Amino acid sequence: MPDIYTRTRALLGTPALETLRAAHVAVFGIGGVGGQAVEVLARSGVGELSLFDSDTVAESNLNRQLVALRSTLGHYKVDAMAARIADIDPTTVVHANRLFYNTDTAAGIDMAQFDYVLDCIDTVSAKLLLIERCKAAGTPILCSMGAANKLDPTAFRVADIEKTSVDPLAKVIRIQCRKRRLGKVKVVFSTEEPLAPLTEELDESPANGRRTVPASNAFVPAACGLVCGGEVVKDLVRRAGTGRPEMNR
Repeated sequence: MPDIYTRTRALLGTPALETLRAAHVAVFGIGGVGGQAVEVLARSGVGELSLFDSDTVAESNLNRQLVALRSTLGHYKVDAMAARIADIDPTTVVHANRLFYNTDTAAGIDMAQFDYVLDCIDTVSAKLLLIERCKAAGTPILCSMGAANKLDPTAFRVADIEKTSVDPLAKVIRIQCRKRRLGKVKVVFSTEEPLAPLTEELDESPANGRRTVPASNAFVPAACGLVCGGEVVKDLVRRAGTGRPEMNR
C-alpha cells in the first residue's frame, strides 16, 4: 500500500527511511533558507524536528520565505512552520522554539540531544557559538553561508569552511574558526560575487543593530535551503551506513 514516503523509499531504501524517521534534527533560523531546508527534512521523513527562531512573519518576507503568507502575517515563524509540517505528516514530532540563539539562551539547549544541527541564521556571533557548542557535544553541524544579494541559484557548493571562496560571510567564519581552532566545519556557500543593493533600507532591530537590510529574492535563498536540507538527509543516512552506495560520493 503506497504511503507518503513511497517514492522516497524507492530511491533511498527502507533502512535509510528508518534512519530518517528515528532522527532528531535541529534547525536554527526559519527564514528564506531555513524554511526551505525544514520542508526538505519534513518531506524526507525526518521523525523529529526542533525549530529555533524568535521572528514573526512580516510583509517583507512574502517575496521569499516559505512560511510567509497573508494568513500567517504576525505569526511566529516556528509556529507557522510547525503547522505546515503537521499538514504534511502529523506523525512528525515538532518542537517550535520562539528563541533567538545567543549567549543568553544557549545554556538552555543541550546540543547532544540532536542527531544533526542545521545553522540557517545570519548572525556571525550566533553561528560561531552554534559551531562551538556542537563541537563540544560531538553533534554534526552544517552551516549555511550568505544567500542574500545574489542572483544565481546554481552557484551553491558544499565544502569544508577552509575550501570556501568569494563568499564574504564564509571568509569571516573561516578566519574565526581558525582563531578558535574549531577544525572542520561543513558549509553550503555560493561562488557568486554578491551584488550591492540598488536601494538602502536600515534594520535597527535589537538583534541586528543598525545595518543595511540585504537584498534578496524568491529563488536564491530557496536553492540554498534545498541544498542544505538535502545534505543533512544524505549525511544522516551516510553516518548510519544505511544508504545506497551512490550516496557516499
